[in-house]
Amino acid sequence: MTNTSANDNFYTGEQRQLQDEFESRPLADRLEVAIVNDTINSHLQAFISGRDFFYLSTVTADGEPTVSYKGGGVGLVTVIDPKTLAFPLYDGNGMFLSAGNISTTGKVGLLFIDIETPQRLRVQGTASIDDQDSLLASYPGALLICRVEVTSSFVNCGRYIHKHERITTSRYVPDDHGDQPIATWKRIDGIQDVMSDTD
Repeated sequence: MTNTSANDNFYTGEQRQLQDEFESRPLADRLEVAIVNDTINSHLQAFISGRDFFYLSTVTADGEPTVSYKGGGVGLVTVIDPKTLAFPLYDGNGMFLSAGNISTTGKVGLLFIDIETPQRLRVQGTASIDDQDSLLASYPGALLICRVEVTSSFVNCGRYIHKHERITTSRYVPDDHGDQPIATWKRIDGIQDVMSDTD
């Protein structure tokens, strides 16, 4: 685990301007040194491996961002090593916004939240997708595997996370054979003529 230093250009000029305006630059520098790493330590690896959902942010070549909820079973994200994460991309709405953005720019942000404890972890990185990845067999029903080369990770304060209680796993998460119920919205008459043979 390697901490970045306050001289590694972690912050942008615009972020620095706001830090100066609100007199938080010394705090920002201290936090960068204390919590920002370019790897994921063993404690955080266990935290990631215990999640069954996360939020994924991606960006187009034009700088247009999007954020997507990614859910599955516990262990949805595989920690390959302290610098590499991998996760499946399952059947969605056919728009492939996240996957397309990853193919274009590769820049991603992942936000892991434990809404019961609460805790949260941010991971930034460079991603790629592959429909032949060896991990596909570990995720029945996945269309693609996304691998993320971690550039930074840091724990965030959980004080604004509203505490929730987890009830159950979504019935749409693929089972051990990759089977899942068809999404209700895919039965709408107005889209039947554009559905794939698979659906």
